[in-house]
Amino acid sequence: MRVTMILPALTEATSPLFRPIKYSLFPPLGLATLAGYLDPGDEVTLHDEHVERIDLESLETSDLLVIQPYITSARRSYEIADHFRARGVHVAMGGLHVTSLPEEAAAHADTIFTGPGEDTWPLFLKDFRDGVPARRYDSTQRTLAGLPPVRRDLIKRHLYLVPNSIVVSRGCPHHCDFCYKDAFFEGGKSFYTQAVDDALAEIDRLPGRHLYFLDDHLLGNRRFAEALFDGMTGMGRLWQAAGTVNSVLKPDLLERAVEAGLRSLFVGFETVNDANLAERRKNQNIGTDYAAAVRRLHDAGVMVNASFVFGLDQDGPDVFDRTVAWAVEQGIETATFHIMTPYPSTGLWKQLEAEDRIVHRDWDLYDTRHVVYRPKNMTPRQLEDGYWRAYRDFYRWSNIWRGAGAQPGAHERLRHLA
Repeated sequence: MRVTMILPALTEATSPLFRPIKYSLFPPLGLATLAGYLDPGDEVTLHDEHVERIDLESLETSDLLVIQPYITSARRSYEIADHFRARGVHVAMGGLHVTSLPEEAAAHADTIFTGPGEDTWPLFLKDFRDGVPARRYDSTQRTLAGLPPVRRDLIKRHLYLVPNSIVVSRGCPHHCDFCYKDAFFEGGKSFYTQAVDDALAEIDRLPGRHLYFLDDHLLGNRRFAEALFDGMTGMGRLWQAAGTVNSVLKPDLLERAVEAGLRSLFVGFETVNDANLAERRKNQNIGTDYAAAVRRLHDAGVMVNASFVFGLDQDGPDVFDRTVAWAVEQGIETATFHIMTPYPSTGLWKQLEAEDRIVHRDWDLYDTRHVVYRPKNMTPRQLEDGYWRAYRDFYRWSNIWRGAGAQPGAHERLRHLA
């Protein structure tokens, strides 16, 4: 069987400014994970449009095309799917956007998948080989037991800055209402992990020293995380991951992670307005001391990549300057800003749709850089202008120097500047 797998480029990834760096950081693993279920005799190719340009006309015709759309790659995904279907290729499509809007995706695919694919993908492959593939497969069983090794031989490692990306869990234990995750995992467990020995075996297969954990919340299951970090200690790995403020403040967990090689953590602070947290069900941040979490990370030698969302209902025009000032004062090394975006099927989407505040469904603009709804306490222009101003101000040289000065030592100040 000949199989072609394509990860279409996000609309924002086609920008000549952002494309060379941000979207070449690490290889996504969704399609390479599914490829692990194919038979040894199958011919399979994997293309990631974020790091390579694809000429659809030059691609050989396959028996099966597998596409994984995100919301801002939906238009491109449908274009690719329609092109191959016209050539008689069976098109299978799954992922976040397909799960959120299955009827929309089904108009461009022969088979769609909702939710994670570990239970449905092997079933589909059997049906497809038998000549009786279904139109839709819905995930209900959630487990990573028996997960085959990721087909890393299909990944063009030289095109990525950190080619050793890895995922050892699925989902997140929290339920923020602006997050796609709850819709994706509907109908089963929303957070589960590999067996620790399986995760360590996957790590051991990776060459080089640096790892990039793509898990939504690597520290979400304390027992699993502690066992994983204990097993990694002594491997000589250096890695980065994502965690919550609450998990950073838990005694001893951060220390174990650092001993295992943690050097940078993505943390969802999201907002400096406490009133926004309960409204958006960001319960894990309520009552936590943001500044204490940053100090704890810096004292442990861990860099902070902070995430913030602008345009929540309690935000006014002052939120941008307040957020930047706080982040600089804490010495946060890198910040990622977002405009609040109501993704289809999320709690936020349902609320704004009921309030008639969603202004269009042009998925290309649902990239957290454009305003696609009516904000409460500022105009759309104020929100977009403030978003871009926050980036400019945070990364001004004067603020970089100020942030470096907030670091605990000379080594950390030099690293901050670098």
